Amino acid sequence: MADKGKRILIVDDEEDLCEILQYNLSNEGYNTEIAHSAEEALKRPLGNFDLVLLDVMMGPMSGFKFADKLRKELKIDVPVIFLTAKDTENDILTGFSLGADDYISKPFSVNELTARVKAVLKRSYSDKVESKSILQFNGIDLDTVRKRLIINDERVELTKKEYEILRTLLENQGKVFSREDLLMRIWGQDVIVTERTVDVNITRLRTKLGQFGSSLKNKTGYGYFFEF
Repeated sequence: MADKGKRILIVDDEEDLCEILQYNLSNEGYNTEIAHSAEEALKRPLGNFDLVLLDVMMGPMSGFKFADKLRKELKIDVPVIFLTAKDTENDILTGFSLGADDYISKPFSVNELTARVKAVLKRSYSDKVESKSILQFNGIDLDTVRKRLIINDERVELTKKEYEILRTLLENQGKVFSREDLLMRIWGQDVIVTERTVDVNITRLRTKLGQFGSSLKNKTGYGYFFEF
């Protein structure tokens, strides 16, 4: 199972429902835990879970209030699926405005819930992979999949060598790379170029970085590094 081992927190004050969900999700290979209130859930290491199944109508803290606290105060972006008997349009819109990834109205079938859980976990994994493919620093976005640079929402054209230099320095901020290091990493040992070639590419790259050009620095006698 692709999702085997994923951790799911079930937050619901209906004990029988929690047991049913835990039993069926465990059979699917998930590691599940139960909290019978939002207050109890807040005592858990929420950032360690891959998904939260959250009942809306609990007290004294409702599922909506819990989700709001989770996103705005605790700054935790774990996926959330609301489980609720409140299925009016306003309730659904409220749930999604609080960062819900899905909304399942009670009563529901276990098969439906399992399918929704798999879909949200798959989407969440894809989002994480995509986010890791973009190096973001202040106004700089370097897309390592499409091999392109965006500065303040405007695309900047780079040569292949300029891109590779920038990526190396951004992925290792603060680390100093000598000209020899960069030549070996980017041009390889089978290509004969001089250290002056690195300097030329760095100069062009600084110009293209515009306001961020000064962040591409030189440590005299050692080499180049990137530092905001």
